[in-house]
Amino acid sequence: MGIVATVVLALAATVVAQRSRWRSSGMLPADRNGVPTWDVDPRFPHDLFTFVRVEYDSYGGRGGGGGCWTDYPDSDLNFSLRLQQLTTMKVNPDPITLRLTDESLFDYPFLYMIEPGSLVFSEAEVEALRNYCLRGGFLMVDDFWGDSEYENLRDELKRVFPDRDPVELPLSHEIFHCVYDLKEKPQVPAINAARRGFNGEVGSWEWARDGSDTSTPHYRAINDDEGRIMILICHNTDLGDGWEREGEDQWYFDEFSVKKAYPMGINIVTYAMTH
Repeated sequence: MGIVATVVLALAATVVAQRSRWRSSGMLPADRNGVPTWDVDPRFPHDLFTFVRVEYDSYGGRGGGGGCWTDYPDSDLNFSLRLQQLTTMKVNPDPITLRLTDESLFDYPFLYMIEPGSLVFSEAEVEALRNYCLRGGFLMVDDFWGDSEYENLRDELKRVFPDRDPVELPLSHEIFHCVYDLKEKPQVPAINAARRGFNGEVGSWEWARDGSDTSTPHYRAINDDEGRIMILICHNTDLGDGWEREGEDQWYFDEFSVKKAYPMGINIVTYAMTH
């Protein structure tokens, strides 16, 4: 059995074993929504990977989604748990949220931003993100669909890096293979969109508000001068929903969380932490 198959089976077994406990709110802290915690070595309180969600402002509510708080906190908690269980990383059980202008930003090498289709950066945020990326930081952008939302993000990132454009990553790029050997670029829809029911079709994409085609997932990168990914743009996919919804539906968990959302997420964090 290959290493990928072994890890996928381990994840599935872990979730099956824990699911009954997660549903018993009396056994676990209510403020973690049933996600178990774990101990960290008190001698090395800062020698941990911490999942950091970026707080940002949206332009007049444009986009209609939940903005930077979409899938929060379940997505962040579940993904942190799986990183702790399925990798050799020492992971902080308590993910955090920060604004780009927070003075502690540079303490964290990985940032996660969700639903950026209507975000707008302040000038201070533009400068902070530019400095963060050029000094070795990594930003993952997730969960936005269609052409207009992508154009908004591209315009904002152009303010950050006027001389750098996003480039489409080929499937051969190491980020698709560094832990899990993925055979396709994963596309994860929200759980409701996954079951559209058109003549029995099982969908893997969501409709765009502007009506544009969303059937193809895109993974684009803004690189530094050495070719390191500074910003990874996961477009026409929603990895975060695969993390958030893992305990709600067995079919969705098997098809999207186990096969796509967690493998790609673990690959992304592994790449970020080794580059």
